[in-house]
Amino acid sequence: MFTDQVEIQVRSGKGGDGMVHFRREKFIPRGGPDGGDGGKGGDVIFEVRPTLNALSAFRPNQKFKAEDGVNGGASQMTGRGGKDLIIPIPPGTILFDAETNEIIGDLTQPKQQFVVCRGGRGGRGNQHFATSRNQAPRIAEKGAPNEEKRIRLELKLIADLGLIGVPNAGKSTLLSVLTNARPKIAAYPFTTLEPNLGVAEIDVNASVVLADIPGLIEGASRGAGLGHDFLRHIQRTRVLIHLLDGLSDDPFADYSQINSELALFDPNLAKKPQIVALNKIDQPDVQEKLPALQKQFKKLKVELFTISALARTNTRELLVKAYQVLQETPEFKLFEAPLPVYKTKEDPRDFNVMREGAQDWRVAGVAIERAAAMTQWEHDGSVRRFQRIMETLGVDEALRSAGVQEGDTVAIGDFELEWQE
Repeated sequence: MFTDQVEIQVRSGKGGDGMVHFRREKFIPRGGPDGGDGGKGGDVIFEVRPTLNALSAFRPNQKFKAEDGVNGGASQMTGRGGKDLIIPIPPGTILFDAETNEIIGDLTQPKQQFVVCRGGRGGRGNQHFATSRNQAPRIAEKGAPNEEKRIRLELKLIADLGLIGVPNAGKSTLLSVLTNARPKIAAYPFTTLEPNLGVAEIDVNASVVLADIPGLIEGASRGAGLGHDFLRHIQRTRVLIHLLDGLSDDPFADYSQINSELALFDPNLAKKPQIVALNKIDQPDVQEKLPALQKQFKKLKVELFTISALARTNTRELLVKAYQVLQETPEFKLFEAPLPVYKTKEDPRDFNVMREGAQDWRVAGVAIERAAAMTQWEHDGSVRRFQRIMETLGVDEALRSAGVQEGDTVAIGDFELEWQE
């Protein structure tokens, strides 16, 4: 089953904890602190792999986690950093923040990488907290917490030429004739249930990628038929080959209908260059319609090609013409660069004090929550250091001003503390 949209959970690695340790060796009575630092947690990285053309690999596994950093050791040994998690994706994948629906990445180039979650830094061991006044510090940091995000992946296939048209117009047959692709072909509508890609050789030095888009019907832009699911793939193509079914009751009406659906889905699709080809010209009924159709397209100043994909009539000429138009068409930008927006940068030291009950309080803020997560509460020195951080940030004074009393519970992140004067 072709998969072009998926939502996954990604989480980077947590930083390793720093160590509280003192050097103890014979004949060295005052070795001093030598607790090592924790290793950095692994990043979560998306990387473009040209060999992929779908997101099917994400269906059985939708949770991805990088490796945590290793804790620090004695003798100033730094813990090993966690391995980065590299997630391969096909070219043309767009990354969205699932919570805000904001685009955070658009990856199109081979081997292109994007770091979506950074691993937490390793906590510092007690070797870093030694001073002339405190030569035996029992202080160390826990590793910085990891990052976790819910990401929506959306694939828009990258192709030079896109084959569009009503169901059963002969797009799959034409793709199989021009390339080595072997799509499913049958004499009933909606035979093609997923986009197919193929590479056509123009000459020994040039080739193009063709995409066969499942048949479009009226209302495709609103979800009718299969078109709504696959119209997005046309956005990546530079030139469209609009294939008309010569045996249709009104090929000209089909042409107008498909173009209306393209414009309704994305106004930019209507601006793409199109090469219009009437298929099944080897049939007598189609030859009878040809003069009237030529007059209709002539009024629109549109050149009408006649081909037979099954009999391979004029298919090579159609491909060469499409390649010529492709050479004259600039690359299309799917997303325009956003205008600069000037925002007041939030200070991570800012915090809020909220009351959650008669004797319950919560302090929320980036810096204070991070400090709480990196504090080793089992060491008195680390607890005193956290107390100094609260005083430096002004949290103590804010709680007193808000009316905190002896014995009240103060929650900071995932930790609950008892207030004592």
